[in-house]
This record gives sequence, structure tokens and C-alpha cells, in this order.
Amino acid sequence: MLSARYAPAERVSLGLVLAPLRQGASDPTCRRDSGEWWLALATPGGTATLRLREVGGAVEATAWGAGAEHAIAGVPDLLGARDDLTGFDATRHPVVAELHHRFAGMRLTRASRVMPFLVPTVLGQKVTGLEQKRAWRTLVLRHGEPAPGPAPAGMRVAPSSAVWKLVPSWEWHTAGVGPQRSDTVMRAVAVGDALERTATLDAAEASRRLRTIPGIGVWTAAETVQRSHGDPDAVSFGDFHVAKRVGWALTGARVDDDGMRELLEPWRGHRQRVVRLIEAAGIGYERHGPRLTIVDNRRR
Repeated sequence: MLSARYAPAERVSLGLVLAPLRQGASDPTCRRDSGEWWLALATPGGTATLRLREVGGAVEATAWGAGAEHAIAGVPDLLGARDDLTGFDATRHPVVAELHHRFAGMRLTRASRVMPFLVPTVLGQKVTGLEQKRAWRTLVLRHGEPAPGPAPAGMRVAPSSAVWKLVPSWEWHTAGVGPQRSDTVMRAVAVGDALERTATLDAAEASRRLRTIPGIGVWTAAETVQRSHGDPDAVSFGDFHVAKRVGWALTGARVDDDGMRELLEPWRGHRQRVVRLIEAAGIGYERHGPRLTIVDNRRR
């Protein structure tokens, strides 16, 4: 077990910073329990469990496992130490200014890992969030390695590329993942080590390399580098909800991707930061018609 105290110059809110890393409340790789955050990680030194909690204006980090040293060393980046607000002017819109003030503890996390965020993002292509989270939970519980140390029950480290390659087709089906998405995952994990090395590159180059893989487009690459690189400008164009939320927050009306692009242009370089503020506030949009019915094909 290793412990460290991280005291950034400005307060960091663990909930605001780490929320994008969690694939729902039942994510086996990331848990929030009584104000503490638990992450199960694969590091160059081995697997690790990392516990983070706010204590007296600082963050206390404790890690267990062979990768504990790497996990502790990554805490500053994980909590936004490299998040640079230079050039961000929240006063361009009163809503953004108010949210920036209200969520002063928000920083953009840089997890410095690619595959644990690329795979669940691919699982979320063209399906509901509920279906994506269910598939991720099912596959990680089945194939992930138990988190070391006193992690909450059921926590797992996301499978490595080598393990993903061995998942048989019927298990993808059981998890509700169709051939199109599972094939994309297989193409990605085939070059998983190379993709993982893009964590050291700038976000734009990492995104470009991700998009050379068939099945990985703008949305998937953006959702990944938002987390792996803390990219403040990577907007999830093509998302079913994001443009509508942004439009509703900034104009009181739903817009499409083109409309969102125009609305966010004044913050180019920090467009994703604006989106995160809107998401942190839980701003939705006016909906019309019935909710989409989720069809369970796992037993068909």
C-alpha cells in the first residue's frame, strides 16, 4: 500500500473531475462510495486499486497492487493538473459564466490510458446509454481481473487488449453487442499496444490515429481523448443528446450539430469545457414523443 497527499493550488472537486471516467453507477472499474472514489487500473507496473478522497482541502490518494506506484504518480494528471484554462473566457455567455463560477472545482481529467475508454465508447455506438453500460458491466465482470487490495466488492480491472482478443463471439452476443461493434473492438485491440502509446501524444494526433481504424469516427475518437488526454476542445459531434443540451442551455432551443458548432465557436480551444459545464449542471432539453424502447436481443 502507498499513500500520498495531493494539494493543488486551487480546490478540486473529485465528483466533477472524475465523473466522466465512470460508465454508470454499476461500472466495475470505477466506483463512488460514501464520498470516496475507487478506480481499478492497469498500469505499466501491473494492476492497481486507487482510492481518492477529499481531506481538509486536499486529496488523499491510497493505492494497492503491483501498479500502486504508477497509480499514485498519475494522480495529479488524473485530477487535472495539466488542465490549462488559458484563453478560456466564460463571460462570453451569462450561462457559461454562471456555471464556471458554480463549478469552480471542475478540471478536465487526463487519465493517460486509452483502451479502457475506447472500448466502452465503441460499445456505445448507435445504442442507448443503458445498453452500453450493461454491455460494459457484463464483459468486464466476466473477463476483467479482480481489483487488488480492499476495493469494493465486484470491482475489476478492465481487460487488456490480449484478453479482449480472446472473448468469443457468443459472449459478445450475450452482452447485447452486435457484430458491427464487436468487430470494431477487435480491430482496435489488434493494435491496442500502439493505441495505448498515443496517450503520450497530443490529443489531435491521438484522435487522428484512432480514426484510421475502420469503425472509429469523430464521435468515438472525441469521447476517448476527452478522458485519455483531457482534451478541452474535443466535442462529441454526432451524439444523440449533446447538441440538444448545448442548444437548450445557450439559446433555450434544441439545435443540431451544425448549430452547436456555431454556438461553441467563441470558445474554440475550450469547446468541450463548455459542454462539460453544461453536463455538470444537469441541463437537459425539451423532449417530444415516447422514449426509445430497448430491445433485448441477448437471448435471441
